[in-house]
Amino acid sequence: MADQHLDPGAISALVEARHGDPFSVLGPQETGHGRELRVMMPGAMGVQAVSGDQVTTLRPVHEAGLFAGMIPPGPYVLRIDWGNGEIQETEDPYSFGLLLSDFDLYLLSEGTHQDIASCLGAQPMTIDGAPGVRFAVWAPNARRVSVVGDFNSWDGRRNPMRKRYEAGIWELFIPRLAPGAVYKYELLGPQGNLLPLKSDPFAWQVEPPPATASVVADVAAIPVPPRRSRPVNHVVEPISVYEVHASSWARGDGNMALGWEELGDKLIPYAVEMGFTHLEFLPIMAHPFGGSWGYQPLGQFAPHAPFGPPEHFARMVQRCHEAGLGVILDWVPAHFPSDQHGLAMFDGTPLYEHSDPKEGFHRDWNTLIYNLGRREVRNLLIGSALHWLERYGVDGLRVDAVASMLYRDYSRNEGEWVPNIYGGRENLESIAFLQELSRVIQQRCPDRLLIAEESTAFPGVTRKADEGGLGFDFKWNMGWMHDTLHYMQTDPLYRRHHHGEMTFGLVYAFSEKFMLPLSHDEVVHGKGSLLGKMPGDEWQKFANLRAYFGFMWTHPGKKLLFMGGEIAQEREWNHDRGLDWYLLDDPRHAGVQRLVRDLNRLYRQIPALYQRDSSPEGFAWSVIDDAANSVFAYIRMGEEGETPVLVVCNFTPVPREGYTVGVPVAGEWKEIFNSDAAIYGGSNLGNGGLVRGAEEASHGHPASLTLTLPPLATIILTPAG
Repeated sequence: MADQHLDPGAISALVEARHGDPFSVLGPQETGHGRELRVMMPGAMGVQAVSGDQVTTLRPVHEAGLFAGMIPPGPYVLRIDWGNGEIQETEDPYSFGLLLSDFDLYLLSEGTHQDIASCLGAQPMTIDGAPGVRFAVWAPNARRVSVVGDFNSWDGRRNPMRKRYEAGIWELFIPRLAPGAVYKYELLGPQGNLLPLKSDPFAWQVEPPPATASVVADVAAIPVPPRRSRPVNHVVEPISVYEVHASSWARGDGNMALGWEELGDKLIPYAVEMGFTHLEFLPIMAHPFGGSWGYQPLGQFAPHAPFGPPEHFARMVQRCHEAGLGVILDWVPAHFPSDQHGLAMFDGTPLYEHSDPKEGFHRDWNTLIYNLGRREVRNLLIGSALHWLERYGVDGLRVDAVASMLYRDYSRNEGEWVPNIYGGRENLESIAFLQELSRVIQQRCPDRLLIAEESTAFPGVTRKADEGGLGFDFKWNMGWMHDTLHYMQTDPLYRRHHHGEMTFGLVYAFSEKFMLPLSHDEVVHGKGSLLGKMPGDEWQKFANLRAYFGFMWTHPGKKLLFMGGEIAQEREWNHDRGLDWYLLDDPRHAGVQRLVRDLNRLYRQIPALYQRDSSPEGFAWSVIDDAANSVFAYIRMGEEGETPVLVVCNFTPVPREGYTVGVPVAGEWKEIFNSDAAIYGGSNLGNGGLVRGAEEASHGHPASLTLTLPPLATIILTPAG
């Protein structure tokens, strides 16, 4: 029967779950006859309102579960009879006032809410003495949004939200809901069509795939990291990064992936023992498909669920810091997958993505491109970056696929892309976003790293944003990686014809602040392993790899090595298997591991190998033109007063006796590293640990050394004084 105080059209809209303003009809309403309470409880056998000692039984208004009744002023709780003896008592979600402040809404609409992770999404809190969860989501074009979950039988009629029109935000407080509750959003699109249930873009926790729901996180259980805000000049610090895919570094019984707790027990002491300064994880943000390695994330605020709850990840970061390791996360603001439960057509319109596929669809990855021209989209992404840096205390972000963001014609043919407003190919919106990102991070947490995976010659990637650059701290030197790997893959007999591939990186080495990556990209998709790329017989393969690592660790630029490279993994990386740790039973593999450990130790101990990575004053060639013998020799220099270092590489299997190289000072020089040493699996040819220099100029230097160059080897020497 119809209610005398409630419009029949409103009743129909409520029971059909199409009412866009539930607070105008539900909860306590002042009418000409007094205070009337209306509740929508589909499936309930009866509802009472309890006000102190007074109990009011609400009358059924519609068989779909709409109840109403006159109640006295003051607070009340609902007593709901679900049948079978199940009685629920709770505060009424529609008795609470506005939740988000006007200032929050102003910042959200402006796209500058830097604490958006604690503003939107599911936030456990207490309001007016009632514990519960506040939900808030951006869906400006939806006609109706409801929170649905196990707690309301996934019925969109039970918990429709209030729309705050100023910012297109929908909000609702559900009392007595606790962390661990599973939920999604049910939306009606702008045409009144029911959309696929949507996960929360701002959820701090999600279900493990293949399940797709969001989870109310126990925010209070996540340890708050100590605040750090001192500016750090990372350029003059040693940075040696161990890149890790958390799911496949090691596996447990039954080939099961390890959780954060067990992974930390094994990985952290290993990385410390190996001398790395940082761990870098392939994206650990929630992603629906493990085969994407995390590079197609949907949960930009939630750690990937199979590894454990958010508090376990926070503890992993904490443990790394206690052990002296920094933590870097790969982060993907370029694109997202088109799964129906995710961001795609979130409110029935292209909200997070572009509407035009010429701008909004990545054909390479079958993903959607963030519309960075929208301030709310930029706000989500910058909020995500700050969430990982500040709430979890990670030490840096490596921004993935920057090249794809910078150019509108990236991987597109003529006619398949939309020029910018000036008719050019540069993506001005992405450029502005990256500059804003770097400015915000520099302001909020100036001690953190921002690293670009950028494969083009785009100028000023590591120049400050206020000076017209993008504002990154470092750029992956993809050109160095491709050139030097191609050289190393070439048979030593023909390396003389590719000599410039090893020297070309020094032409531009100081144009940006670089990191030298031997990343996961080089050991997948049929590319084999690093060891597998090396030419020659088994001995030569290992010798080549050891010599190459010696070259890399002494070349200007910070270091990054993907897991498995340090043990000379033989097979190509497989994300569904752990590394082949049994290889370390072979002295050749154990020798490579020891070599990487010793290189990290030397690198961190000798300032000349890192202090002037981005300055031409820190590097000088000694031998650059000996293509016939495939020999390179160079000097690394630190700040004034630091000991210089001589590096000599012989990339042929031919030992060279009596080889002269120029050095800055005469006297005795110590051979402190030799990749051909027996402890690494080499032939143990070298210089006996000590060489006396001559005051005879050579190669543009005032003194010289006469050396024995081991085959396929890198040696490092320093003045003995």
